[in-house]
Amino acid sequence: MRVVLTGGGTGGHIYPALAIAQQCETEGLDAEFLYIGGKRGLENKIVPEEKIPFESIDITGFRRKLFSLENFKTINRFIQGVKTSKQLLKEFKPDVVIGTGGYVCGPVVYAAAKLKIPTIVHEQNAIPGLTNQFLSGYASTVAVSFQDSVNRFPRSKHVMFTGNPRATMVQNANRERGLASLGLPADAQIVLVVGGSRGARALVEAMVQIAPLLKQNNSAVHYVFVTGEIYYEEIRERIRDAVGSFPYYLHVLPYIPNMPEVLAATSLLVGRAGASSLAEVTSLGTPSILIPSPNVTNNHQEANAWALQKAGAAEVLLERELTGESLLARIDKVMSDEEVRQNMSKAATSLGTPQSAFLIVEEMKRLSGVLSR
Repeated sequence: MRVVLTGGGTGGHIYPALAIAQQCETEGLDAEFLYIGGKRGLENKIVPEEKIPFESIDITGFRRKLFSLENFKTINRFIQGVKTSKQLLKEFKPDVVIGTGGYVCGPVVYAAAKLKIPTIVHEQNAIPGLTNQFLSGYASTVAVSFQDSVNRFPRSKHVMFTGNPRATMVQNANRERGLASLGLPADAQIVLVVGGSRGARALVEAMVQIAPLLKQNNSAVHYVFVTGEIYYEEIRERIRDAVGSFPYYLHVLPYIPNMPEVLAATSLLVGRAGASSLAEVTSLGTPSILIPSPNVTNNHQEANAWALQKAGAAEVLLERELTGESLLARIDKVMSDEEVRQNMSKAATSLGTPQSAFLIVEEMKRLSGVLSR
């Protein structure tokens, strides 16, 4: 089976595609892959590191101001992207094309549909993006991460609830290795506060405010602040100025390379509400306090977060309400009550879809005719 994967811009669009490729390998399928990404996205670095053949096209998204020079340029890039995609598809001859989000999916999946190649579009968020809404009228199948999203694609030929394939990728993450990587004992409870390098300034500022307020009421609780590399030096120095020498239970890191393993060891996550992150916490049953980014298309992170709170798996704290004191109050509320954490964990697990990548690969087989061979 020959498969084209496309998706890009952020890790939230790239890692689900890689999870699908990994599932094919896990099942022992004889599959060849080509990844088509954008010239400006993280996929340029991440995908080649996974030893998957990679090609790029030049594509951007539309600006909010409809009649602008940049939007006319985007239309031209789309047309050129379709031409380039058709050429790449004719050369590779895929049995199926899978798009996992981002602007680059537009020309690639559209080109595949026009060439009569079976296509799958995966929507990770509770509120569909513009690109996937457009592609839903052309794709063979639309796969969604949230059950409530099934009815949001009235133009689609076939919609199926699969969850996010990132959930499959992390389901067997090892708790002990997560603790060991942080140098923490086996009985440690972790409050993991994850900022990041993109759009999370308010969250890393809250870390500075929280640090001097922390009290060690339970010697097993460790606070791990992940600032993102661009904020690390600044935030670490500001926290040091606020608390003096770092207490043993406070850890400030620029990033965590083995996030699934650390999440498996985490008692409470504080972070954004991106689709891939939520796929991980629900697969692992990790309770969370979600602070959705207000700087995303269609405010989709807030919709994602409310979906988890509605199920009892998370608490939502909007960024406009975020202060060090308000966040610490939420953290203390959850961490002081083991029953609350257990109930949140059970609710998160009930939303998890560890079979997600399997379901998508089964649909790939169906569309490409592999099941009938």
